[in-house]
Amino acid sequence: MTAGNSASAHAAAMRAAARKGWWRRVLAWIGIGRRAARRADARAALWSHGAAGEEQTARLLVEIQARGWVVWHDLMLWGRRFNLDHILISPCGTAVVVLDTKAWRRTWTTGLVYGRVHCGPDDRHSQIEKVASYAQAVAAVAGLHPVVVRPLIVVHGSPVAGGFLEAMTPHGPVHVLSPGFLVPTLLKAPGVPDAWRARALAEQVGRVLAPFADRG
Repeated sequence: MTAGNSASAHAAAMRAAARKGWWRRVLAWIGIGRRAARRADARAALWSHGAAGEEQTARLLVEIQARGWVVWHDLMLWGRRFNLDHILISPCGTAVVVLDTKAWRRTWTTGLVYGRVHCGPDDRHSQIEKVASYAQAVAAVAGLHPVVVRPLIVVHGSPVAGGFLEAMTPHGPVHVLSPGFLVPTLLKAPGVPDAWRARALAEQVGRVLAPFADRG
């Protein structure tokens, strides 16, 4: 599935839902219901912004695909409802990266405040913890022990302080990167390329993944 497809589809559905039906169109025409439509448009804009971020990340990942990484976008685990923005399989076949894209306010800096990730004044650490839990779920469902499953976040828009943060969560550390740090960090992954092992790992992970479908 193409990166950002589910977010774009969700944005379109939200806009349509705010205007669905002839009666709602009449209400909007006379001024009743316009507020709901504006709220839906504002929420949809956030989803569209997120989709654009995922597409930017996908373009960055083309470089590592040329170096033997397996890259998938917009997935879900069988039996789970959360969206996995990007799943990466290392060319050495010993690591899986659960990569999440964030598109945060560009006029605010992302940094650590008393060990918690903030974007400007907003505490975003719960989002970091979610990504760590996603990585843990992928490892459990796919039976990946002792394969390393690493949660990683790339932030578009908001500058990341120093370009690289390590945030601690109950599920372990999560690295939060600016876009310019993403590919260099991935290419530093240890291990000797092993095409057979990488293919076997990709097949093992692929068996528990499906294209993401927002079921409301």
